[in-house]
Amino acid sequence: MAEIEITAPIAKAERPKPAELVQLIVFRLGDEDYGIRIEQVKEVTVTPDVARMPKTPPFIKGIANLRGDIIAILDLEERFRLRPAGRPIPERSYTIAVEAADYVLGLMVREVPRPFTMPLSQIEPAPEFVQDSSTRDKYLEGIAKLPEGGIIIVLDMRKLLTPSEVMRLPGKTASS
Repeated sequence: MAEIEITAPIAKAERPKPAELVQLIVFRLGDEDYGIRIEQVKEVTVTPDVARMPKTPPFIKGIANLRGDIIAILDLEERFRLRPAGRPIPERSYTIAVEAADYVLGLMVREVPRPFTMPLSQIEPAPEFVQDSSTRDKYLEGIAKLPEGGIIIVLDMRKLLTPSEVMRLPGKTASS
């Protein structure tokens, strides 16, 4: 009796897919690194002159003219209560102009922000316990684990402010 050899179809060797990369603009708040996706960043500049505005939350430092656009300038260290005690705001700071849904904000940071590219797979969802439970939307996109052991806290700028805070931004009205 002849033997019948059964062979499985030969599968084509699958090439590993290249890792999807994400580009961040990284900056320090307090003693930690934070990042924003580069597509949410309009520009980075030395902080322009800021005019204080009445009846705004303390973390909104005021408004500034940035290339013809009037934008609100926010201090995220103050917003997140991250400024170490006794550390003053530096005389020279930088502003990251970020685009949210229908407004542009300026985020004041103390050091020059830097670009950083990493695999998207290194960003893990932020644990629920680190999110502010009083906010409806979660403004942390995730936590990026770095190969050398550090982390970058990745912010979602579209969810950073609550709707009521957006309405209180200088220059915003109920119709805008």
